[in-house]
Parts: sequence; structure tokens; C-alpha cells
Amino acid sequence: MRLRFTKMHGLGNDFIVVDATRAPFELTPERIRFLADRHFGVGCDQLLVVEAPTQPGVDFRYRIFNADGGEVEQCGNGARCFVRFVHDQGLTDKTRIRVETQSGLIEPRLEADGQVTVDMGAPRFEPEDIPFISDSDAVVQPVSLGDVQVLITALSMGNPHAVQVVADVDAAPVTSLGPAIETHARFPARVNAGFMQVVDEHHIRLRVWERGAGETLACGTGACAAVVAGIQRELLVSPVQVDTRGGALRIAWDGPGQPVLMTGPAVTVFEAEIELD
Repeated sequence: MRLRFTKMHGLGNDFIVVDATRAPFELTPERIRFLADRHFGVGCDQLLVVEAPTQPGVDFRYRIFNADGGEVEQCGNGARCFVRFVHDQGLTDKTRIRVETQSGLIEPRLEADGQVTVDMGAPRFEPEDIPFISDSDAVVQPVSLGDVQVLITALSMGNPHAVQVVADVDAAPVTSLGPAIETHARFPARVNAGFMQVVDEHHIRLRVWERGAGETLACGTGACAAVVAGIQRELLVSPVQVDTRGGALRIAWDGPGQPVLMTGPAVTVFEAEIELD
């Protein structure tokens, strides 16, 4: 089996993108793990699949597979790469498209300056929608990790997030607490763990331990979740610049019930084919 693909990244959060609009996507979790491997395969945080839509009034269907082979609901940096890919590959001439995902519709658009803005939809806070096991809807809630207790804000950006505030993001225990939060029993679908340092009310620094991928250089939905959490906690005011290890995103949110708008780059690295057993 020969697979044609495009390697892309959004602020260093890197992807293998596959066009499955003309032929069905038939990769197994084992093959996805092979492709994602940075020593034996191509290397990526996620594999993105472009498919034909399954409902009227929509341009494409968007599927996301983490490096561990599991399919997930949403990926913000991937959404920016998605619209760049379908435009550059001639699959559409629209600069604004409607895309169905496992968690609902998103609307990414190409800006005149080459940046991409994605309407990520409205965040959800109800524990059952995240999902998060809690009998409280408090903005800040404690989560026990053995002898350590962390204060998190849980929400969904189409995928689950747990955001905590730290004094210094560089010194934050991302690689130790991140996996413990990801697999905590109170998050039955696992969770993305965000570590946010507030610089000022319009500026944060962020690291994210991503569910099924580990720490990535940037996480688009994680940036959206961090800004929403910061605004809910009255620490931030929209719009907010989010500095990740891979670069900066601009996030805007006007409050509950309103969509989160994410703006940032999407870069094509190369196109190639790989032979799979």
C-alpha cells in the first residue's frame, strides 16, 4: 500500500494530512502509530484526514487521529492546516469553508495576510459534556493526584481540557503532572492538561500535555481553553495573545454562548509518498 500525504505544522504542532475525498481511508491504528513514529515512520503529533461531507451545506469532513492511533474529536492547529491543505490542493477555491468534525461544525477561513482564523464554536462547561465527573459547576475545582492537589478549570472545546494556572510555565511539572491529569479517573475520556502562566490580562504563556500525544509545541484547542478559563476566572480580557513553545496564537472570546475565534499560521513542509506493509 502506497500512501500519498502532506506534512504540515501549526506552530510546531505537526501533522500528516491525507486526502481521502476520492478513496476511503483504510489505515489501522497500528499503521497510524507507525506513521507517527519519529524514528521509523514520518513523525507527527496527529494524522488528519480530509473526507467528503456526510451532510448538506458542509464542504468537508475532518477526522483526527492522535499519535497513539486513537481517533479524537477536535484539533485547533490541525483545523488551520486543514483549510490551507484543501485550498492548496485545489479541493476548493473558497477561503472560508464549513467543516464537520466528530464534535460539530467549525468554520476556518484564510486571511489576506496568510494567517488562518477558525471559528471553534462555543465552549461547554457542563461536566457531562466535557466529560468530567463532578457534582459542582464551579469554575475552579480541585483534583487530587496522590499527595498533590491541583486547581483546574474543566471545559470542552469539542475535546476535553483541564487548565491550571502556574507561576512559571517553564518550571511547570508538565511531563509529570500532565500524564497523571490526562488519565485521572474523573476524566472518563481522558483529558488535555493545560499549564497557563498569566503575563497580563491580554497575554499568557502556555504548555499543554495532549491526550494521546504527550507535550506538543502548540495546542490550538488548548490555547482556546486556556483563554476561556482565564476569562472565566477574571484573569484575562479578550483578545489574548497565547505564547506557546512553537509560536503565538491570537484568541478572542466574547463570553458564554459565543464562539471562540483562533488566529494563527498553517505551514506546509513537504509532500511525499510512503510504502506501508
